[in-house]
Amino acid sequence: MEQRAEQQIVIREVTQVQASWTEAERGAPGAFTLQLILDHGADEYVLRPTADDVEALLQLIKRSDKAVFDLERKVLIFGSISVD
Repeated sequence: MEQRAEQQIVIREVTQVQASWTEAERGAPGAFTLQLILDHGADEYVLRPTADDVEALLQLIKRSDKAVFDLERKVLIFGSISVD
């Protein structure tokens, strides 16, 4: 029953972000990944943004007071964002 309740949660708080870059082949463009750790490890999701998008995403994460991820719609939602 508890596992079923866990599976019904579709929006989770992003509590940690782990960024990585992987070399495809020597001298070729690589690939970025952002691993979203959700609700302190209760779940996770991996994003594969472009180089331009990863920079924008990291800035939004840094400037917002919190972020949540909708697992059903695959949407990263930011809380209040500082404009300073």
